[in-house]
Amino acid sequence: MPVPALLPASVPVSVSAAAQAADPNLTLVLKVLPALAVILLAAALCGRLALLVMQPRVVGEMVAGVLLGPTLLGALFPEAQAALFPADVRPVLYVLSTLGLTLYMFLVGAGIDHDARAPGELRKASVLATSGILSPLLLGGAAGLVLWERLSRPDVGRVEFALFLGGALSLTAFPMLARILYERGLQHTRIGRVALLAASLDDAVAWCLLAALSAVHLGGGAGDTLRTIALAAGFAVVMLGVVAPLLRPLGRRVARTGTLGSGAVYVVVLVPLVAGWITDAIGVYSVFGGFLAGLAMPRQPEFRAALHAKMMDVVSTLLLPVFFAFSGLNTHLEGIAGGSTLMAFALILGVAFCGKYFGCALVTRGLGFGWRESWAMGAMMNARGLMILIFINIGLAQGMITQELFAILVLVAVITTAAAMPLYKLALPERHERAGVARAEPAATPVTAASDSSFN
Repeated sequence: MPVPALLPASVPVSVSAAAQAADPNLTLVLKVLPALAVILLAAALCGRLALLVMQPRVVGEMVAGVLLGPTLLGALFPEAQAALFPADVRPVLYVLSTLGLTLYMFLVGAGIDHDARAPGELRKASVLATSGILSPLLLGGAAGLVLWERLSRPDVGRVEFALFLGGALSLTAFPMLARILYERGLQHTRIGRVALLAASLDDAVAWCLLAALSAVHLGGGAGDTLRTIALAAGFAVVMLGVVAPLLRPLGRRVARTGTLGSGAVYVVVLVPLVAGWITDAIGVYSVFGGFLAGLAMPRQPEFRAALHAKMMDVVSTLLLPVFFAFSGLNTHLEGIAGGSTLMAFALILGVAFCGKYFGCALVTRGLGFGWRESWAMGAMMNARGLMILIFINIGLAQGMITQELFAILVLVAVITTAAAMPLYKLALPERHERAGVARAEPAATPVTAASDSSFN
């Protein structure tokens, strides 16, 4: 049979198909790249829309992740969603999101200013942080005890479930709070200094609680649990007591030159990745290692500014949208449409607001602040942003919570974060802000990783 002189148009496709069959890695790449393109496009679009309505970009990115999940894209175009996010692509997205979270928490830890404060500020911040933890922890824990039979997995005890829910609600979006303060020039005011320190203490305690819950849930027994907690505590001591002093010359060098050289970049990337690997091996999630690595970084403002300039854009633009999308793929909002589940959602949202917003506002007033500053503090501390999403993703991955509770807490994250700026501006209009800035003592502005609008 004669061979045609011209090959049919389908031959290039056949060649491509043959190449993919010969190299399964190429097949996976050709699946992952379109998924990443759609994720970034959705995040950019929704983030821009959020900014147009005076919301933080993170609110739009969180919504974009939900829209790409089964609630909207999966409901309207199930075949398109299945083609974009097939089963073999999701593990790749999980790896990228875990990498992004580890580096993000590294930048959060590096951005926390835990240097010496003015007399009395540490005490006030500690009191505020305690109220920001205890109020939602107690209220959320009480709600957890009530909702245990309705929302818990059968292998999770009542107390463990209650502590997890309370711990999730006790979080504050420290990077978002810092971004609000720095953008509005309030970082050196009395309210700004206390808020930053209180939020960092608040989140640090919440992460320790999650580490303990993870150890209890995965340990399999009291001995294994105690071993995991002891190893995690020992690793924290090594990071802060050994690694941190070893990195101080790097901070002094960057302070002199103002830039991170290529060798320094290798160090600052390697440290959180190794720390994340070690904490994963210990039995707690890699984000704890990233956070500890950030706390161990040099504290010079010049170092933190250079670190932020090198890493933040890649983490916030590429890796975090992947995390939001991966979270969205696990968010089934249709599962909370029933009457009893809606009542559970309303209860959790109510205790989330009451615990943080009212609890922190009233305690701030008791510390000697005015009512306007107090309500503004409550609004900022009530925002949970990305931090609660990290918390509940760890709980879902480790089998501590159900898909139903996960979806409820995603909604709580979006609503409390979206409410932060309107409530803040209602409590502290610009004329009162300017008065607070004018009263603040002039000081050099320390640059932290949380001061940029790319933080959430």
